[in-house]
Amino acid sequence: MPSFAFFDLDHTLLPFDTQALFANHMLQQDRGRTAYLLRFAPIALLRAAKVLPTVTAKRAFMGYMKGLSSAALTEQARVFAQQVVRPWAYPELMAEVARHRAEGRVLILNTASPDVYAHEIAKALGFDHCIATQVQPAERMPALPVVLGSNNKREAKIAAMKKAVPAVAAATPEELQDSWAYSDSAADLPLLELAGHGVLVHPNAELEAIGQSRGWPVLRPKRPYENKTGDVLSSALQALGLYNTPPPAQA
Repeated sequence: MPSFAFFDLDHTLLPFDTQALFANHMLQQDRGRTAYLLRFAPIALLRAAKVLPTVTAKRAFMGYMKGLSSAALTEQARVFAQQVVRPWAYPELMAEVARHRAEGRVLILNTASPDVYAHEIAKALGFDHCIATQVQPAERMPALPVVLGSNNKREAKIAAMKKAVPAVAAATPEELQDSWAYSDSAADLPLLELAGHGVLVHPNAELEAIGQSRGWPVLRPKRPYENKTGDVLSSALQALGLYNTPPPAQA
């Protein structure tokens, strides 16, 4: 049985939240879809006030995909993965993906992002498996897509991964000890703790302190913004389809 390499996606493999980045990709092709996001504004405020759960906000935000056929959405996801995500992916993290592939580990992308595009990203970046928040398939995307099960975050990532990849559920302690996990977020502590080797990517001070106590190395690849404020501004522009900064590979 092989060992594994588990990777989070957003802010781990690339410097952005792919939900906003995919919206940017879609809205730049069809500005009319920006209107579908107008109803998201009050929902975002309610989510910020912790009145609504994250999964409700996620469903509402995906409203800009309304009316797209399954085939069209799959093709857009493929183009997005190849032309946007791959160029933005951190070279340092892609080197880690290549190293684990060469060492024979099973590569698993485990993300809270919707599977609408996550599976195409996994293919584009060379992963063996993709675990993501599941969106109910539909011939035409509804205004409020249905999320199947729970948001793929925290302990839910482990349960979903073990269900989708039986080899993980059957892994021996030795195999897990020889496995690696990568994330930027404390929400991924269950994922980081599942593997014998945790690696942090641009962690906040609290997570970095936890990592130091456990001997986890830290990677800080170059980002296109200076700080958290820059990250939030980038996401806001992307959510409106207004982010035009080219990735380093295209600069």
